[in-house]
Amino acid sequence: MAVDENIVKASGKYPKPTDRTFQYGTAGFRMKSVLLDSVVFRVGLLAALRSKKLNGQVIGVMITASHNPPDDNGVKLVDPMGEMLEGSWEAHATTLANAPSDQDLAQAYEKLGTDLKVKAQNPARVIFARDTRASGPHLVAALVEALKATGTEYTDYKVLTTPQLHYLTRCLNTKGTQYEYGEPTEKGYYEKTAEAFKQAMKGGKANGAVTVDCANGVGGPKLAELVKYLPKAEELGVDIRIVNDDVLKPERLNHQCGADFVKTNQRAPPSSQAAPLARCASLDGDADRIVYYFVDPDGTFRLLDGDRIASLAALFIGDLARHANVSDKIKIGVVQTAYANGASTDYVTQHLKLPVVCTPTGVKHLHHAATKFDVGVYFEANGHGTILFSEQALKALSTHEPQSPAQNTALETLRALTNLINQTVGDALSDLLLVEVILAHKCWGPKEWDLTYTDLPNRLVRVEVADRNIFKAFDAERKLESPPGVQAQIDALVGKYKNGRSFARASGTEDAVRVYAEAATRGEADDLAQKVAGIVKQAGI
Repeated sequence: MAVDENIVKASGKYPKPTDRTFQYGTAGFRMKSVLLDSVVFRVGLLAALRSKKLNGQVIGVMITASHNPPDDNGVKLVDPMGEMLEGSWEAHATTLANAPSDQDLAQAYEKLGTDLKVKAQNPARVIFARDTRASGPHLVAALVEALKATGTEYTDYKVLTTPQLHYLTRCLNTKGTQYEYGEPTEKGYYEKTAEAFKQAMKGGKANGAVTVDCANGVGGPKLAELVKYLPKAEELGVDIRIVNDDVLKPERLNHQCGADFVKTNQRAPPSSQAAPLARCASLDGDADRIVYYFVDPDGTFRLLDGDRIASLAALFIGDLARHANVSDKIKIGVVQTAYANGASTDYVTQHLKLPVVCTPTGVKHLHHAATKFDVGVYFEANGHGTILFSEQALKALSTHEPQSPAQNTALETLRALTNLINQTVGDALSDLLLVEVILAHKCWGPKEWDLTYTDLPNRLVRVEVADRNIFKAFDAERKLESPPGVQAQIDALVGKYKNGRSFARASGTEDAVRVYAEAATRGEADDLAQKVAGIVKQAGI
């Protein structure tokens, strides 16, 4: 039992805080970085166990807290095909994270291995990376201690965006197979993305530059590196102007900038100098979310969020499928959450004539639902999303014989999109280029994109509660089953507002409940949100 002794000894350097209970949520573990030492160590143990269970397939570990403040950090696991950790293993992460002592931890680890029928002799392989937070290197050290204690083969990819680590995980596990996804290096990521962008841009022309706010996070240097591989506007590419890319001062991360700031505050970052009608985009701290926006000539801020990106992508792919004469071979669908604006759902179902599926919040739910379509477009309103192409869709696109030059052009563009889009997870960099390709082909600016439909005014309110776990939802999180009577109160309120809709759902990462409301006018939406927030606050005392 040498491994157990190694675990006990190594764990002693990272004792669990006695007054804390940890829970692996939608974004893995996320909290103040000073609380994370023991958690990251134990996630390293689980990563090793997961790899052994899967006969030595590579598992990814990402240390990031995304859009959270600089003093926070987090850790999450990436499964072999670049997807989120399998749901049933989230409970195992929680079990290990909460083992009270080093001895209890070693015993819990051994029990898990036995219960899951893990072959101890199997190899374990793990790769990991981190964002630009100051606490990253210290937490990496804790992770490495766990990997050494379990005899795991590991590679440190240093600083990467979250989607780049997902990409590398899939590439390493598919290399040499018929499903080979790409060259498993950071350079391979840039080359694949840039080549696909060049192919997809054929026949399109960018109108002016796009200004990208990188949240003073890892997206800044990585986008700057990607730009080196991309053609400029005069070479039928696009000019990208990077702002908020200061990673040398960690305290500036997500401070008054980034996708979450823009989405939550419904305004451009104060540092934005963009001219009226200029295309602007904001990434989040680990570059897995993106939102677009612009300012009208009269100074009105206009947000083009994940709903808008999803509907734009669905419109474009649907058009290409028709023009390539493959629309009878591939079924396109859009996956949303309850946070999607009602107007976007109506646009997709009534104008684009495409099916929409609503799932609970959390990428794993959207991703799973998207796999049910040949082409599954999924985006959360916050700008996190991607597009999945099934094996059947990829085969249809590769084998289809075009009957005209026009069909061939559309088909080539569709094929390029399958390589441009990072199908492992939402990727702000590839989603940025996807939007740029579509706008270039349609000869649209942000104004034309915005005119596809009119959003219902909406408001998102965060309500702190004593215990988020008492708020239990159903119907894709659109209704509450507990606390008792709360949903009836919300329903009664909603009925008083024209086009009213509201729901409350517990946060996956903190003791808070998020209340979403939309209605026919801004005043009504604000009023409805505040009143529902009042109901939630009363119920959560």
